[in-house]
Amino acid sequence: MKIEQIKIDFNVTPEIKRFVYVYLFGTADACYLVDSGVAGCETEIESRMARLGFASENLKGIFLTHAHPDHIGTANYFRTKYGCKVYASAGEKRWIENIDVQFAERPIPNFYKLAGASTLVDVVVGDGDKIELCDGGVLNVVATPGHSADEVSYVLNDCVFIGDAIPVKGDIPILVNVPDTRATLKRIAALGCASFCPAWDHTYDASEIQVKVAEAEALLNAIEGAVSAAAKQSADLAAIVDEVCARLSAPMLKMNPLFKTTVKAFL
Repeated sequence: MKIEQIKIDFNVTPEIKRFVYVYLFGTADACYLVDSGVAGCETEIESRMARLGFASENLKGIFLTHAHPDHIGTANYFRTKYGCKVYASAGEKRWIENIDVQFAERPIPNFYKLAGASTLVDVVVGDGDKIELCDGGVLNVVATPGHSADEVSYVLNDCVFIGDAIPVKGDIPILVNVPDTRATLKRIAALGCASFCPAWDHTYDASEIQVKVAEAEALLNAIEGAVSAAAKQSADLAAIVDEVCARLSAPMLKMNPLFKTTVKAFL
């Protein structure tokens, strides 16, 4: 079974350039996406599918790791056009099915341009679920929350699609729950898979994922220490964020409004 990585470039603001990887797997007769990129990238995905020998009309499902705009942006388009099923966890379903609610609770610049349209979740998945694929294969669901409230990863044979579950050294750490993130790191490290497919980088092998997990744990420890020190000086969240960025020697973190949410998660 082929697994292909598709890079989607986008801008949160003119100054904040980002990208996300979505994954395509299956055969020409029955294929699937893991996450769906931002709104507007559907033509790019369809073109890549055609070049790689996957028939768009045979897209059977989209497995969403979580509800953030860069992961759900084309889900409604593909579901409406091809009738494929959308899979997501119970805790992410509300934001996927009503993006107005998501924007109200997690406003970011250009939200609607990135998120596209609300889409129905056809199948709610949870930790331990086994999803039967059209070719007889099985996709296993693993709970990996922390970056988002109820993010899940999907295991296909000896490969696991991990979305944004691991905070990345050198990137903007975005998370909503610190204990969940720490537990997720331990769980991913213990999965024993041969390859790990993230939404932010190339596919990692078993030894690389241990390095990435260790780096993420060190990053969490550094943020925790900076937040603890900053909170002793001020109770104002904005002031704490400024001090944390200074202590981490990372003033650019203030450019992303979601880093404030991360800092708040440590308080």
